[in-house]
Amino acid sequence: MTDPAATAPTLAEIEATARRLEGRIRRTPMIDARPARHDFGREVRFKLENLQVSGSFKARGATARLLGLGPERLARGLITASGGNHGLGVAYAAFQAGVPAAIYLPRNTPAAKAEKLRRWGAEVVTEGEVWDEANQAALAAAEARGMAYVHPFADPAVIAGQGTLGLEIVEQAPEIGAVFVAIGGGGLISGVASAIKAKRPDIRVIGVEPVGAPTLHDSLLAGRLVTLERIATRANTLAPRRSEPLNFSIIRRHVDQIVLVSDEEMEQAASLLWFEYGLAVELSAAAGLAALIAGRGGAPVDRPACVLVCGAGSDGISAAAP
Repeated sequence: MTDPAATAPTLAEIEATARRLEGRIRRTPMIDARPARHDFGREVRFKLENLQVSGSFKARGATARLLGLGPERLARGLITASGGNHGLGVAYAAFQAGVPAAIYLPRNTPAAKAEKLRRWGAEVVTEGEVWDEANQAALAAAEARGMAYVHPFADPAVIAGQGTLGLEIVEQAPEIGAVFVAIGGGGLISGVASAIKAKRPDIRVIGVEPVGAPTLHDSLLAGRLVTLERIATRANTLAPRRSEPLNFSIIRRHVDQIVLVSDEEMEQAASLLWFEYGLAVELSAAAGLAALIAGRGGAPVDRPACVLVCGAGSDGISAAAP
């Protein structure tokens, strides 16, 4: 059996991906959390990937995958399953290339994201209650239609694309001691951790999952991949029932700790980001800040912490002011 670690992207591959993505994605800003009404009790930096084209980091991985496809395969179009953000990244990549995109969504996907996908020109299909069920339908459709399937988190090219974020974080804020990263299937943190630990092994990488979807948290405790029996979170982009061997292998090697936050903690953090900074983010994008505010993850207090704000949305706008 092939060792999953053997297919994990190297630093050289992530750096090469960053060069290929130049002009196709945005180098998003890093800001200091100060000045603000809220006192974090430490220095904090926000990496604003909610300002990425398509609204989240997913444009990086999807575009990286597209660039690796040959002309004949690409011409048939791209297909995937998504809680919303990955679908938007794939739709954006397909739009750039002028090819079709089909996005399978579970029924817990917000209607606004489905509509945004259609505005990017994607075909939208709703299937299943959670991502895992939508993904089975997307895989079957990919085979039947001959479209190129783009996995949201377990594709080495996608992980390398997300890893370009780690390179930017180290370049923009070399003084940090820790970075907080939300975890869905594990593609984002796999790429970010691979890049950061290769460049700066002293930086602590802290993953954050919802209490109601502790997919990789529970897998690490068990020492093997586990499949959750149920999902109980409103953060639908952080809610697969199972990850994949490649992500589990990378996370076990490079991520220092995975902590859990409640939906209420994410909602309060999303509200703070809107009230203090005018940042409209979805619930999952506030997971890292929720963990930092709660003091989880053991981030060193004598060095700034970086919170990866990973996706745009309206959860903070609708919540009460903190």
